[in-house]
Amino acid sequence: MSIQGFDHVAIPIENVDEVLTFYRSIGFVIDDSLAPRLYSAHLAEQKINFHGPTLWRDTRFTLKGPTAQPGCGDFCFVWTEALTTLQALIAKLNIQIIEGPVARSGGRAEGTSVYVRDPDCNLIEFICYSDQ
Repeated sequence: MSIQGFDHVAIPIENVDEVLTFYRSIGFVIDDSLAPRLYSAHLAEQKINFHGPTLWRDTRFTLKGPTAQPGCGDFCFVWTEALTTLQALIAKLNIQIIEGPVARSGGRAEGTSVYVRDPDCNLIEFICYSDQ
């Protein structure tokens, strides 16, 4: 098969400033050069495109899931530091843990996950693998 992996994902967002601040606070680099229609969050070779309200509400914009609304995202990020470091960051950012730590089967192996929500209520999972 010729597919190597994901290049990027895209989701609509409502609370632009809060969402960008959240992703910046967990280590992403934000590009707002196409604001207010499109923003992106970069982490190494990974990218999330954020469709701003002026884009996803535009009826002429059809390059999206037909039912995509803010809060539809569900992401799992690999956390490479100790679980306690993740928990300290979550506490520092005053983010509520909605589940975890809990054992989960990830794309690489078995791990331990912690779940939170970003300011638009997208589900964010951080998975820690025991070999890290």
